[in-house]
Amino acid sequence: MSKRKQKELEEQQRQLREEKEREKSAILQRKSVKELIAPSGIDASNIDHLEIISNAKRYARSFFVSTLPRMCSFPDIFRDMYLFGDINTSIYINPVPEARSQNELNRVINELETERIVAQDRGNINRESSLTQKRLEAEQLRDEIAAGYNKLYDATIVSTLFAYSLEELDKFTKLLSTEMSKSLVGIKSAWAIQEECFQSNLPLMQNKIDKSHTFDRRSMGTVFPFTTSEVGHPTGIPLGFNKQTGVPILFDNFHSSLTNYNMVIFAKSGAGKSVTMKTLISRSSVLMGIESLALDAEGEYSIVAESLGGINVVLSPNSNTIINLFDLELETVKDEITGKDRIVLNVENKVEDVTQALLTMARGSTRSTDVNELTKQIIAESVAEEYQALGITNDPASLYETSMDKRNMLARDKKDMPTIGSWYKRIQKKAAENKIVDYQFHYSYLLKVMKQYIREYDGQMAYFDGQSTFELLDGAPFINLDISKLEERFARPLAQQILLSWIWEKYVKKNSEDRTKASRKRVIVDEAWMLLPYPEAVDFLNTMARRARKRNVSLAIISQRFQDFYEKPEAQAVLTSSDTKLFLAQDKSEISYLKEVFKLSEGEANFLITCTKGEGLLKVGADTAILQITPTAKEFEFVETNLNKLVKRRNI
Repeated sequence: MSKRKQKELEEQQRQLREEKEREKSAILQRKSVKELIAPSGIDASNIDHLEIISNAKRYARSFFVSTLPRMCSFPDIFRDMYLFGDINTSIYINPVPEARSQNELNRVINELETERIVAQDRGNINRESSLTQKRLEAEQLRDEIAAGYNKLYDATIVSTLFAYSLEELDKFTKLLSTEMSKSLVGIKSAWAIQEECFQSNLPLMQNKIDKSHTFDRRSMGTVFPFTTSEVGHPTGIPLGFNKQTGVPILFDNFHSSLTNYNMVIFAKSGAGKSVTMKTLISRSSVLMGIESLALDAEGEYSIVAESLGGINVVLSPNSNTIINLFDLELETVKDEITGKDRIVLNVENKVEDVTQALLTMARGSTRSTDVNELTKQIIAESVAEEYQALGITNDPASLYETSMDKRNMLARDKKDMPTIGSWYKRIQKKAAENKIVDYQFHYSYLLKVMKQYIREYDGQMAYFDGQSTFELLDGAPFINLDISKLEERFARPLAQQILLSWIWEKYVKKNSEDRTKASRKRVIVDEAWMLLPYPEAVDFLNTMARRARKRNVSLAIISQRFQDFYEKPEAQAVLTSSDTKLFLAQDKSEISYLKEVFKLSEGEANFLITCTKGEGLLKVGADTAILQITPTAKEFEFVETNLNKLVKRRNI
């Protein structure tokens, strides 16, 4: 082929390509927005919502802002709308020319003055006063615009809410309306103009609805969503970095801005829960002097105790460690009248706590339904009698007995507490004396199932029978109670419940209610999901979460599956009593529950599925940030939990 023919052929091909491009452009220009977006994917036949057909059918409902409060504040005016789950919001702002502003304001001023005169003639003092105030505000605004200090804007605010079912869409619509009404903002569904409103909310800069409001410069500024994702406090420990801004996040678990000091951490296995908590424990101990205590279900925190110079206690069938759930301590409370500290002894609360623990023991791993209110009554009466037999009442002095020491001086020694063994003997005696037929079965049941907890009978779980073999020392930077050697299905959750009650008695109650005198303490419950099948344990966990702040204590709950807490309403009080929430990498099956409860956006939800180890979503009150937690090389020596990495590091 000659060069001339080759050039002619190339020219023909170029002209053909240009003609196809022109045809394609003409087709695009003739098509509507809906055809361009989804040629057969949007059904706009309904007057109050749209149906979007893709891989999964979705529903959309668009709204416009109908009413606004008289005064706007930043950033609260539209915060709930911007952060409300799967929602898109567009704002069209058009400056109003000064001449038109002056004319409209003069008209408003004249109308207000006319109405004021009418109200004055009718003797309506309240309306006259209100109209006078409005007229003065309008005159002030007019003068500011004339002087160049202010300006008017017309703004249309449009939102589109998405859901995967019509029922969900209706539910979210009511919830959004309720949330917005709290800031006196009224929203209306774009009835019969859903398609136009939806198109207005696309990034095409085409406002197809005429629903505007007039703002001045100051109120217009409150509309912009310039709330940063910065989370943190002026003081605290460097917890990690904000991935969106690169700024370090300082976190103070006990900052006065928090409504409570509790926190929850949810993440799938291997996402970095333990590493995060170890980092928090070590840094807060060194930098802020916060004392921590961990209920270690997996044996991961012992090295932290060694590194911080703390205490490590191992509870196992083969150890000599004994935890006595009957232990009772004095309590320091603040007198509501004088404001001074006073010492009290609350036996009734302790009887209830011990009763709940014994009920869990009696139900066993099978959670027997034979245990009922009669069983609880027998247990509670016997527990109360145990304290009465020792002369222990609500009088703080009754907890001690006086004796003469070697120097013939009066000494005050704390009485030995009741034990499960002494309680069991009381049950035996009461069972022998019992003449009530209805009680016979329950006495017999208790004597059979509780035998495994009694040391005298070589019970396999007798590590709770006897006087406690150690004390929780105040001032220790970190105390680790390792229960990883116990059987996982029942013994470990039981130990968690009993130890929580014991920790409350020995560790939390000793803190004064006066914050200026109280130490800052943290109690960590690792693998908290183990407690959820046991009602008495969940009840105590909820009570502790509610009462911890009063004692200047932070309760930290760590668990793998958020769904377990979501599906158990009794456990949700732990979530509502925790101002700080950290979500690390999540399993896909958990995301729908997190989105529903915490109103996560689609982007936040997708991030939690795809984020790497050490990355997460930190929510402190109403603020949210994407957090990157990276321990230092020195910290990694005791926070790393991956066995393969630990072996590799030791071999280097």
